[in-house]
Amino acid sequence: MRGLKTCVVDFDIGLRNLDIHLGVERRVIFDIVHVLNEECTLSQALIPDKKTPSLSMLAASQTRDKDSLTIEGVERILSQLSEKFDYVVLDSPAGIESGARHAMYFCDDAIVVTNPELSSCRDADKMIGFVSSRSRRAEIGEPDCKPVSQTLLITRYDVERAEKQESLAIEDMKDLLGLSVIGVIPESKDVLTCTNMGTPIISLGEENAAAGAYMDMVDRFLGEEKELRFVTPEPVSFFKRIFG
Repeated sequence: MRGLKTCVVDFDIGLRNLDIHLGVERRVIFDIVHVLNEECTLSQALIPDKKTPSLSMLAASQTRDKDSLTIEGVERILSQLSEKFDYVVLDSPAGIESGARHAMYFCDDAIVVTNPELSSCRDADKMIGFVSSRSRRAEIGEPDCKPVSQTLLITRYDVERAEKQESLAIEDMKDLLGLSVIGVIPESKDVLTCTNMGTPIISLGEENAAAGAYMDMVDRFLGEEKELRFVTPEPVSFFKRIFG
């Protein structure tokens, strides 16, 4: 939406769903494994988004084994994508299986997504360790090769629950994971609705809290300084204080 050519690659081999989130599931003919096996060209497998002209998607395979991915094959595809696009976003599956390991291995920047639950933070901490020690940049280990830049994206954040100590607060998560926060997305029923409709939440615009928070995150990633929004309780009105 900022005019930068962007490709999103789904690395969840066998369990793809990014095509549903973007509303292009009926347009998937070829996927990343077809490209790896040279059964089609990269251009044939790329799906342009109809709503956002500068966005394309490369789908994961729904039927192939997770071991279909290889370091050499993924590197070849990402090299071709980097020539066509300003940004290549690797949508990693949860866990540390093949798709996640390949997405993590080649990343320059890692946005670690978690929510304010201890179990989710523990999983995120594991992935942070993997990125720090097993990415290609860590493997090279040369002084002129910077480590992967890692930031934290907190989703499903409920201010009132955090205030009541029913969930982790932002500062708790920063202390636990040792990363700066690039964005905090408030809990929103609209996310599920948009996902089921194949329309990204961000398309609802600034007036929607979750969409506005995602837009802020993108601006921060692109270098703008913005204060976090939706992270303090809304003031209670006079009538609500009286009548509950």
